[in-house]
Amino acid sequence: ADAQAPRLAAVFGSSRAHSAFAHPPSAFTVRARAMSMFGSFGNLFGASGPQLCADIGEPYAKSFGGWTHHRGTIKEDGTACSVFKFVGNAQSDRRSIETARNGAKRLKLTRHPNVVHLRESLEVEKGDEITIYVVTEAVQPLEEHLRSVPSGTHQRDEYFALGIRQVATAVSFLANDCKLVHGGVCMAAVFVTERLDWKLGHLDLLSDLQNVGRGTMGDARICHSGYVIPDQYKPEEYRRGDWASVPEGPPWAIDAWGLGCLIQEVYRGEPLGRTDQLREIDHVPQVLLKDYQRLLGSQPAKRYNPKKLVENSSLFANKLVETIAFLDTLTLKDSIEKEQFFRHLPRVLETLAKAPVERKILPQIAEALEFGSAPALAVAPMLHAARDLPDADFAKKVTPSLVKLFASSDKALRVALLEHLPLYVRHLSDKIVDETLYERAATGFTDEDAFLRELTLKSTLSLAPKMSQRAHQSLLKHLSKLQIDEEPAIRANTTILLGNIAGYLSEATAKRVLLNAFTRALRDAFPPARTAGLMALGATTSYYEPNEIASRVLPAVTPLVGDVEKDVRDRAFATAETFLDLMKKHSKRLEQGPEAAAAALAADKELARQKERAAARAGGAAAGTRDGAPGAGNVLSWAVNAAARRIGRGSMDIAAGGGGGEDA
Repeated sequence: ADAQAPRLAAVFGSSRAHSAFAHPPSAFTVRARAMSMFGSFGNLFGASGPQLCADIGEPYAKSFGGWTHHRGTIKEDGTACSVFKFVGNAQSDRRSIETARNGAKRLKLTRHPNVVHLRESLEVEKGDEITIYVVTEAVQPLEEHLRSVPSGTHQRDEYFALGIRQVATAVSFLANDCKLVHGGVCMAAVFVTERLDWKLGHLDLLSDLQNVGRGTMGDARICHSGYVIPDQYKPEEYRRGDWASVPEGPPWAIDAWGLGCLIQEVYRGEPLGRTDQLREIDHVPQVLLKDYQRLLGSQPAKRYNPKKLVENSSLFANKLVETIAFLDTLTLKDSIEKEQFFRHLPRVLETLAKAPVERKILPQIAEALEFGSAPALAVAPMLHAARDLPDADFAKKVTPSLVKLFASSDKALRVALLEHLPLYVRHLSDKIVDETLYERAATGFTDEDAFLRELTLKSTLSLAPKMSQRAHQSLLKHLSKLQIDEEPAIRANTTILLGNIAGYLSEATAKRVLLNAFTRALRDAFPPARTAGLMALGATTSYYEPNEIASRVLPAVTPLVGDVEKDVRDRAFATAETFLDLMKKHSKRLEQGPEAAAAALAADKELARQKERAAARAGGAAAGTRDGAPGAGNVLSWAVNAAARRIGRGSMDIAAGGGGGEDA
């Protein structure tokens, strides 16, 4: 580092201290609405003229170039925004007003992912006072944002590299593609969005390169108002006002210097106070040092092109930058590249900082799935990125995407959503499940593919605790058809599902449906289906009256003690004994009188149903759908698991579960 100091000292010119950017803002509240072209509306419309679309809130501590930056809220939908406000006197501040107008106009015309996005601009004239409002996406000053970034970590350095790359991309776009000079690149001109994107703003001085050469004789605002930029952010030709030489050099010469200043500020954690601070290279990462020095070259023609910095710097060879860069260009990737990327992405996410994963990568994956540029394989990393979100944040960032994705006709995507349902169902509100998600998921009950029908069936156990009685009535209609499905595994597991959701049904519905469904299953030609019927009867004893047990349950169960399948026989004996014990218990109570027996029976049923509901709720939220694995606390486990794992299989490979215990 010491060896570099003489070289840098020769490069940097003299400096002079500058006043702080702070501009004490006055509290201001405006009620606003409507888009407008720039102009003076005060005299034309009076008090009823065009109004801003946003309410203005508290200001940030620092301002830049006469602008005051406020937090804001869009009146129409309540979303957050930023409002930049400039106030000037039409007589004494003509130059500043023209410069502010240029900034608003340029922001409106400059569309780039790494430039602050303008939503609306409005100019209001009241006597000699002219007020310009610029409403943008919600952004935070970089300086303030950096105070919340943990220091001294590898993840912090990865994040800084991402941000510097984004700003360098914006500078490269302006210089190389548009032949424009920003003239004020520094920490104060960079803002951070909710997604942690670093964006370039404050385009007040933005000027065409060729117009800069005309100096104050032309209309390049950098020539007229460059004084608003402190000298430490200006290369020598800019400080001297040698405008004629600027077009002779590369279009990025002035802003490359500013980019070097930004790098110094980011890594030192505060704005520059003097030019000679640029010589302090202890803060600059070694991998970036050579590029940093090139950006700050004394000769304009030799200053490093920001485009080359973006393309070649070793600083950007890290997992965070590579991951986001891949997602940014996802539409250009082929299917093999996408599959490899998303298959390994969950492991990569484990190594990245939590904030960019949740605030940047998660929305990128969700949007890619919504627009069809990401494969179904991306569902797993999306949910992995969202796994630690509070319910409120999940509802805002993920739930809308899930609702849209469930409406997709892509079977592979629907399978992925159903397979991973246990990972996110706890975040979903009852209203979303009942009014939207269930209806869209239920289309899988009638799908021609047996695997999707079975997966829909199993996933319903996770949704059941959040469904209303209306939705359960709809579900029962589907289950009645699935009980006679051509696939024996689906018939068996339909019975198991009915047993597991019994606690969510109204008592009248349960009495009407359960016994008929379970005794039907006892007559099924598929042994695991008969076993499922026996298991379901044994798990729902509280729903049957003694006379039903005697006249319908036992006569239906006892023939199966002679079944050809040992598993069915064993389960039939166990089920018959359960109901016989209940009848013996009831018979003894009858000795005390019918009223006492009825009261004791009612108490037993209520206790049994409480246990059944508790077990069903505990198992419902955690119900496994992948591989048919049972959820913790389930009343019953799936009777049959399907080995078929791919959409499009004409039939299901059945791994018949035994009719024994809970692991059948």
